[in-house]
Amino acid sequence: MSARIRLKKFGTKKRPYYRIVVMEKRDARDGKTIEELGYYHPIEAEDKQILFDETKARVWLEKGATVTDTVRRIFNKKNISL
Repeated sequence: MSARIRLKKFGTKKRPYYRIVVMEKRDARDGKTIEELGYYHPIEAEDKQILFDETKARVWLEKGATVTDTVRRIFNKKNISL
């Protein structure tokens, strides 16, 4: 199994929000998720944009999940080292 921590898009036109999820590497962006870790809401105020469970993310990283570049930037915004 090759899991990847990535974003899953929701919302309407010009009002997107994303869930930070663990998915199979080859699945479609809006496909079935293994686990949801949190969300990223780029339109909200700065303090409400990002919310995720850091411990779950670390567990998945220990299991061998990779992180997409976008999610890596979001983690860096919250000062989470990977």
